[in-house]
Amino acid sequence: MASASAVTPMPTVAVAARRRLAQPVPVGALPPGSEGAPIIYPGKAPPRLPYPDIGHLAKWSVSSFKFGFGPECLTDDDPDTFWHSSSSDGPQPHFVTIEFPRKVSVQKLSVHLSYPLDDSYTPANICIRAGTGPVDVQELRFVSLDKPDGWVTFDVCMEPNEDADGFKHIDVYVLQILIINNHMNGKDTHVRGVKVLGPLEPKLKEHEEPFPFVTPAFKMYECIR
Repeated sequence: MASASAVTPMPTVAVAARRRLAQPVPVGALPPGSEGAPIIYPGKAPPRLPYPDIGHLAKWSVSSFKFGFGPECLTDDDPDTFWHSSSSDGPQPHFVTIEFPRKVSVQKLSVHLSYPLDDSYTPANICIRAGTGPVDVQELRFVSLDKPDGWVTFDVCMEPNEDADGFKHIDVYVLQILIINNHMNGKDTHVRGVKVLGPLEPKLKEHEEPFPFVTPAFKMYECIR
């Protein structure tokens, strides 16, 4: 089994994730109400977001697992199954590795966690890493959670985009979700689902062409005479 090198988490401010049925709940390492703070969508079903789900394009693996609770439980869309790490096969921190066959753009991650069901198996601090391969991943952001119950959704990059109305996506071959520690210092972890979301596709305005002629050679044939 693969093993991960120890990482030192950045200082974070844990914000209580209180469950609300009507509204998603902001949680994580950023002050409440600030842009970029993770959001918990309550319930077992993944939230309906406009971002495309690209997780099916990737190969999924984990640092360790117990028989019957492997990486396939992260993508089977069944909220009653979960990845169960195995401390006897691999020490902490446990991690999920998502490898794409080509470079892809990633905007957000959505992770299904349930403290009421999993108790000390529930992750408390998560690190997101990315790179061109499993051996050269770099830390992107840390997320701190307090008894989450639902789909924890957040941008993988905290750098503002050019329009300053959101955050940039990242172009990667490999993503890693590193479980730094669990609630009540639990040794093993449960994760019930993960969604990898790409950036929004730009919408064309009424007068715009889907394949505009931009070079002089092509613009010569832009109009029919």
